[in-house]
Parts: sequence; C-alpha cells; structure tokens
Amino acid sequence: MRVLGIEGTAWCASAALYDAETDSVLIESDPYEPDSGGIHPREAAEHMSEAIPEVVDRVLTAAEERHGPDAVDAVAFSRGPGLGPCLRIVGTAARSLAGTLGVPLVGVNHMVAHLEIGRHRSGFDNPVCLNASGANAHLLGYHDGRYRVLGETMDAGVGNAIDKFTRHVGWSHPGGPKVEAAAAEFAASAGETDVEGESSGGTTETDLLDLPYVVKGMDFSFSGISSAANDAADEGVPVGEICFSLQEHVFAMLTEVAERALSLTGADELVLGGGVAQNDRLREMLAAMCGARGAAFHAPEPRFLRDNAGMIAVLGAKMAAAGDTVAVAESAVDPNFRPDQVPVTWRTSESVARRDEPERPETDTDADRRGAEATVEVTGGGDDRRVIKRRVPKSYRHPELDRTLRRDRTVAEARLTSEARRAGVPTPLVYDVDLATATLTLQHVGDRDLAAALDERSTEAVGRHLARLHGAGVVHGDPTTRNVRVALGGEGAEADERAGAPPETYLIDFGLGYHTGHVEDHAMDLHVFEGSVRATAADPGPLVAAFEAGYAAVGDGDVLDRLRDVADRGRYR
Repeated sequence: MRVLGIEGTAWCASAALYDAETDSVLIESDPYEPDSGGIHPREAAEHMSEAIPEVVDRVLTAAEERHGPDAVDAVAFSRGPGLGPCLRIVGTAARSLAGTLGVPLVGVNHMVAHLEIGRHRSGFDNPVCLNASGANAHLLGYHDGRYRVLGETMDAGVGNAIDKFTRHVGWSHPGGPKVEAAAAEFAASAGETDVEGESSGGTTETDLLDLPYVVKGMDFSFSGISSAANDAADEGVPVGEICFSLQEHVFAMLTEVAERALSLTGADELVLGGGVAQNDRLREMLAAMCGARGAAFHAPEPRFLRDNAGMIAVLGAKMAAAGDTVAVAESAVDPNFRPDQVPVTWRTSESVARRDEPERPETDTDADRRGAEATVEVTGGGDDRRVIKRRVPKSYRHPELDRTLRRDRTVAEARLTSEARRAGVPTPLVYDVDLATATLTLQHVGDRDLAAALDERSTEAVGRHLARLHGAGVVHGDPTTRNVRVALGGEGAEADERAGAPPETYLIDFGLGYHTGHVEDHAMDLHVFEGSVRATAADPGPLVAAFEAGYAAVGDGDVLDRLRDVADRGRYR
C-alpha cells in the first residue's frame, strides 16, 4: 500500500508518500517562517494556501514517476488539532485529491501520528509517548482500544512557553533552537564541569536560577516559568543564564512526569515526539531516566519529529489497511481534536504484546520496590512492618535542582502526612525523617495499591478522604491510584464485606502537597485522581462517579463545579 499524506496544522506545509511494502518515506516540506514573533494564524493560512499545492505536486510527480498512474492507494490528512484556517486548507486539498484519484480518504489525528511514528520506527510494542511540540505537551498511553491522556499541560504548550520568553527578548520564531544554543554557550563559558557524587550522571554544578517547577500528578504548568524568565530578563540577568535555567527546569518537569507515567502504567518503553523533541538536552534527560529505570527509549530522526506529512502517511496507511477511512461528507476538520477521541482500529490486528492491564502483585513482598521518585523497602513483620522510603537522586536533573526537590518533598511528605492524619484522613504514621538522605520511615499500611484492584467503594472512600483533607486546607498534589493503599482486611473482613463496608483506604505520598484553601487547587487534586483512573481503568465512568459522590458527601460543592473548568483547560479541548 502507498499512501500520500498531507500535513498543515500550524506552520509546516508538508506532503509525503509512504510505501508500506518497502517501509520508505518521501517527504517534501515548506515551513512558514514569520518575520517576527510567533505564528500569525492569518499569515500561516496564506502560506498553506500557496505551499500545499506545491509540495503535493512534487510528491505526486515523484510517485507517478516511480510507480505509474496508480501510485497512490489512499490520501491521508491531518484532521486536527491545529489552527482552523490551516486545517481547512489541508482538508480541502485532501478531499479534492482523493476524489481526483478515486482513492479512500483517511483523517489522521496529528498528535496520535507523533506517537505512532515513534512506535513504528522503534518497533516498540506498547510504549508511553511524550509529545513535546509548540502548542502541545502531553503523555499518552494505549489502553482498552484508545490512547489515553496520562498527563498534559494545563496552560501553554512547551514550545509556546519557550517562545514566550524568546519573543520577550526580541528573538525571532522559532525560539527553541536559539534557547538551546544560548544555554550551551552559557554552560561552556561558565566552565561547567562534571560533579562527583550522588547526582552526577553527566549533570553539572553551574549556577541555576530559582524558577517555578510545577508538577501536579502527571499534569504540569508552564505559564509561571515563562513569566519568571521574562522578569529575570527585565532585571538584567544574562539571557544565556536564563536559557540554561529555563531548559533545566522545563525539561526536568517533562522527564519527571514521563517517569511517573511509566510507573503508573507499568510500561517499560518510552517514545518521544514533537518538534521540541529535537532538543539534545531533553533527549539526554529522557535517555538517562529510562536507563536508570531499565526502560527502553526512542526518539525518531529529526525529520519525523518536527511537523511532517511522513507521520501522517504512515499512520494513514495503518488506518486504511484496517478499513478506517472517512467519507468526504464526514471529513470536517477539528481544531480541538483530542487524541483520546480516536478509536485505535489499526492495533487490533497487530501481533503486539499488549499490556492493557499491567500485572501487579496482589499483596506486598519484602523486596525493594521502585516507584517514579523513590525506592520503598518493607521491613519487619506483623504489626511492626515499616516502610523505608528513600527519594533517589535523579541523574537527569541539575544537581542543585535535584537536591532542592528531594529535600522539599521529603519535608512536605513528613509534615502533611501527619497533618492529614490529625484531620481524620487515614495515613501512615511517620516514625523518622532523615533529610540528609531524603529518607522517611513510615508505618506500613494496606496490602496493595488501589491501582491493583479498582472498585467503586474504594474510590468513593478516596473522595471522602480528599474532601476532609481540603477541609483542613491541605492539597495532596499527587493523588493517583498508585498513592492510595487498600487493606484486604483481617478478622471480620468477610462480615464487613457482606455488610457493604468499604475496604480501609489510606492516602500516602504527600511529597507534592501544600497548604491552600483555594477552590482551584482543590479541584486540581480531583482532576489528578480522575485522570489516573481514566488512564488505567477499562470502565472508568462508575469509578469516577463514585469518587465524586464520596467527595460531595463531605466536601464543598464549589470544588466539583470548578473541576469541570479545570478538566476543560486541557490543551485538546
């Protein structure tokens, strides 16, 4: 099968021919280059109207020269997300071409294409994908017939966040490569040298500006760090120093949430996509993180990272082979086309080792366990079982940033775990805190993570716990299904089960928690928990409904109202 793909979501007009038999891709691209600032939608659309016919003609001519008049078996196009005026031009071109050639039309989700090209080129079975592009930043994982959004930016895309700073200092678009070059120049001029010790791993002790580092579960926020970088420039901080610190913070955030996604899903493969994925420092961080976890990492070659029609053609061929085509009358573009709206039809016939439901132990063992942030050792026996939790150094992070995060999160976990318990929320007792090694000794609670066996009674209990926590002015910060422990029950458990009593549930890992009475922060807590349920449960609806019912029974109804606004703030709505 040979598929002609057309891409034009924002700035790059591109066409490509993918030959599935030889696994070869011919790509022709003509990027829009604004004179100043970022992308101007009207100018971008004007560029598309001129450039799309030209790149399509070049690819079609080459296809017919190689394969004759029947060179194309299907036409695929980027249906969204993207800028509406640009998408409509691409859609019109694709419909016209498919009609002229008499071949099927395939509408491709641009962000799923970023994931699938990485999966295709790597040969991975079931990876988590980090998409890092101009307007978008999110984590995707495959589960139960769809790609699920495991985490995403709650405001700006990663490229846009960087471009906000570069526009402020008067640099032209795109700003990412300029920031990368300035950061490297600053590091070299500062005489950066490798640091010996626990956080070395290729990172260095060059001074780092104190910039916002905002991670909430597997979601994250960039608006604050962009503003802080702009303020630093206004205060006279050298631009190269800001670029260095900006990269170290932004890419460490992305790497951290990627590791959290691997931990939540049980996956051991990660692929990278999007234009920002061309940055060497980001790739270096992700490779280091995966190496430390024993996970495989792949980033496609640069031509498949920036917006390109090659990835559209490759995914288009998979969809067409599965019969997933679209009638012209139903082929309208969608600027807000979320990747989790796409039925993944093409994977059902593939021979892949699916891990939709990662195997998890029914109960704990005495072996060390490794999460996204810490190692956990269970010691002792009976009622004297204890957990030794150590936040391990992260070699991908700048040593100064790593030390600060590990110390601050250890302090927060110790303090807020005890405060939550006093507020009536079941949590472990804190026996000891060692800040020098970022180590906590805690009471062992529960028999398994909630992620191992989700049920409505347990999620309802979590809703009640979070309501009580918020009533005490505390936000958990990371209430995922991996940070809830469930007791299987001891003597009398069967009678409790027949009586409908929920299993005992405990909140753990308050490392990202903080004090606040703001309804927005409380709603974000609920959003994080529901996101972890939707990412891993085959039928999340009843579980989420039970969770919200539990919260409503104890907590503030305004928080649930605000939750709808928070959920709609994702970059793909």
